[in-house]
Amino acid sequence: MTGDLLGSPPVDDRAEPPQRRSPIGLSLLSFIRNRRPRLRRDRFEFAIGIYEGPSPTQLHPAAGVRNPVIGRHDVSDRRAAFVADPFMLRAGGTWYMFFEVANHGSDIGEIGLATSHDGRNWQYERIVLSEPFHLSYPHAFAWNGDYYMIPESYQAGGARLYRAVEFPYRWTHVSTLIEHPVLVDGTIFRHDGSWWMFAETSPVHKQDCLRLFHSRDMLGPWQEHRSSPIVDGDPSRSRPAGKVVRDNGGLVRFAQNCSPEYGTAVRAFRIEELTTETYREHELSERPVLGAGTERWNRLGMHHIDAHKLVSGHWIACVDGR
Repeated sequence: MTGDLLGSPPVDDRAEPPQRRSPIGLSLLSFIRNRRPRLRRDRFEFAIGIYEGPSPTQLHPAAGVRNPVIGRHDVSDRRAAFVADPFMLRAGGTWYMFFEVANHGSDIGEIGLATSHDGRNWQYERIVLSEPFHLSYPHAFAWNGDYYMIPESYQAGGARLYRAVEFPYRWTHVSTLIEHPVLVDGTIFRHDGSWWMFAETSPVHKQDCLRLFHSRDMLGPWQEHRSSPIVDGDPSRSRPAGKVVRDNGGLVRFAQNCSPEYGTAVRAFRIEELTTETYREHELSERPVLGAGTERWNRLGMHHIDAHKLVSGHWIACVDGR
C-alpha cells in the first residue's frame, strides 16, 4: 500500500500472496437495449482482457493468456449482460480487479471483484458494491493506509468516494467530493502535492465535454480549473478511459474515442503542463493505443485501460473490449 497514487514504486510481480435506469451514453446496458431494434445484442457485449508491453501506450495481448479473462458468464451471483471498466490493485501478493457488472434484471451497474496471484489467471469472487442507482468505472486506489474507490455514480448527483471497511469486500460511502448534475467517469490522481480529477460532464450525454477539478485535500473543497473545460465539443477525446499514469517522468491520460459511436478506441495524451492556472497536453500517437482487435471479444472496439508498471520495467494492464 502506498501514500501516493502516482509516486509509488513499480508493482513487484514476483511477490507471493500472504433502481434507477440510466440514459443512453451513460449506462452501457441501456445503450445496448436502446440499440437492440437495429443491432444484435451481442454486438455490444463487453468483456475484460489482460495486455502487456514495454510502456502503457505500447501494449498487446499478454503472452500465454486466453482473453477474455473475465466475461459475463463468469459472474456467478448475478445474471450479467456484460462486464466492463476494470481497475486493478496489488496488495499482499494478490491482484484485485474491480469492474462494472451490468445487471440484466435491474438494468443498472454494480461493482464486481475478481482476484489473481499472477495478474494473468483470474477468478471471479462476487459483487462487492451495489446501490439503488447505476455504478460503473470503479476507480480504486490506496492512500495513507486505506483503500478507496470512486465509482461512476452520476445518478446520485456527483463523484462519490467510498472507503473499504473490510478490503476488498465491504465499502462505505464517505463523501460526495464534487456535486454536479452530470459527472461521469471521475478519474482522480495526485500531482505536485494536490489532488486532480478529470470527468466527462456533457449535459446532453454527447460524451464531448471534459472538465478538470483540483483540491489540496482529497475530501475538498474541490474547485474547477481555470482552463476547464479542457475539451469541449469533441467526443473523440473527452471521456476518461482509465487511470492517469506516470511514464518516463510525465503524466499520461487516456480518453475514450466515442466517435462515430461509443466504445471504439482509446487514445493517450501527455500532460505537458499542469498547475492551478495552466493546462497543456498533446497526443502521444496519431493512432489509438487500443482499438478493435481480431478476436470475437474485442473485434468491434475497446474503450478502457488500467496499466501498472512491474519491477522488471514491463507493464501489465487490464482492458475491455466489445
